[in-house]
Amino acid sequence: MSKSASDQVNQPWAGIRDHVEKVENGSFAVEEVVESVFEKIERLDGSINAFTSVLHERARIRARFLDKSRSNEDPLPLLGVPFGVKNLFDVQNQVTLAGSKINKTNVAAVEDALLIKRLEKRGAILVGALNMGEYAYDFTGENVHYGNCRNPWDPTRMAGGSSSGSAAAVAAGMVPVALGSDTNGSIRVPASLCGIFGLKPTYGRLPRSGTYPFCDSLDHVGPLAQSCNDLAVVYDCLQGYDKADHACVSRDVELVADAATATDKSLRIGILEGYFANPQFPEANKAVSDVAEALVNDGFSVERCNLQFAEAGRSAAFLITNVEGAALHHTRLHSRPEDFDPDTRDRFIAGSLLPASWYVKAQEVRKLFAEEAATLLQSFDVLIAPSTPIRAPKIGQKTMLIDHQEVNVRANLGYFTQPISCIGLPSLSIPILSRDALPLGVQVVAAPWSERHCFEIGFRLQSLGLAGAKQI
Repeated sequence: MSKSASDQVNQPWAGIRDHVEKVENGSFAVEEVVESVFEKIERLDGSINAFTSVLHERARIRARFLDKSRSNEDPLPLLGVPFGVKNLFDVQNQVTLAGSKINKTNVAAVEDALLIKRLEKRGAILVGALNMGEYAYDFTGENVHYGNCRNPWDPTRMAGGSSSGSAAAVAAGMVPVALGSDTNGSIRVPASLCGIFGLKPTYGRLPRSGTYPFCDSLDHVGPLAQSCNDLAVVYDCLQGYDKADHACVSRDVELVADAATATDKSLRIGILEGYFANPQFPEANKAVSDVAEALVNDGFSVERCNLQFAEAGRSAAFLITNVEGAALHHTRLHSRPEDFDPDTRDRFIAGSLLPASWYVKAQEVRKLFAEEAATLLQSFDVLIAPSTPIRAPKIGQKTMLIDHQEVNVRANLGYFTQPISCIGLPSLSIPILSRDALPLGVQVVAAPWSERHCFEIGFRLQSLGLAGAKQI
């Protein structure tokens, strides 16, 4: 690599479009990009533990192919963009760990997950698989089998989970984008704690084909990125129907990247109160208040509103997750109980003991909550709430306060994300810039299939200087 090319490829990430333009005009080669990423991983990941495998040979082969075959006549929107995936995504010739010890003895995947194929078809390069909470049943990023994933802002603190490695790798600048999954908040929680953008799309928007499941009726997949712009470009490349996922809905691709230059000031914005404005979480409330003030000053219509069934919806999500997760792991709980993280195992066992009537009731509550949200979203285009109740806790911290009672951290970092997951609404977690060392996010929620509205607000807050991922 020439010195000038080395200097350019090692500059702070300036965005996908800037990167692709430089690759296309020959400022540096894709192979040089890959070697730079490997150097960053080698230098940084020892203290963060975001990666469980780095795909040196695969990525180098792919980079050489792109360097030889690329043509300006057929531009690729992600040319030479490196990315990582949560290790519940199938990667050809790799074992799909899903954060577990048990899966380590499984046979390797015969092909890539569909979303990996879609990104690589558009020029991206997979560089590795990323750490996660065991079987995705986690909000902390702690893993007894592969080590805790640490927050790049303070390695003594949690990265959040269960897409911990995805968020930490992006926040640390090892990769600009990553893929994760979100059942109850597993993209939005680590995005908030690590200070990046993370999208949980509408349930059924993106196909989960080739991913290890957790809770079928709640599982989503989505991207994480350093900027709203990069997140939108990647999300646009991920969209499309796949019949292999029974939950995936056949809809036209609805692009969002152009929303960066098309802000609609007529959007009606609701600030969620009640459950979502618990006075015990002043930092979360301040982040939402700052967003509301900025949007009012920018000319948007902003009003306070409420979702009365939010707490009941979260309780329903807990029950549904426990029961469906326990059913999935029933055989493993009997045959290899000692190979689970004890905390994960005990939660699955609890789920297996719940009465069927409770599961039925939870689904009824879910339906009522969905109806309430649908009614509210006839009056508002987006709803704004905190992503997490607190900033990143210390690794090993077991409890936090909710309503003046000590509760389990692992289960309750998703306090604000779980109700939204329960009813499958699109939700974008946005990092709010502040002078505090540790990040905190807010989530922008919209009606089903209205991801574009989430991005419009994300882009606007970014352009106003209120939202963004700070360079570490």
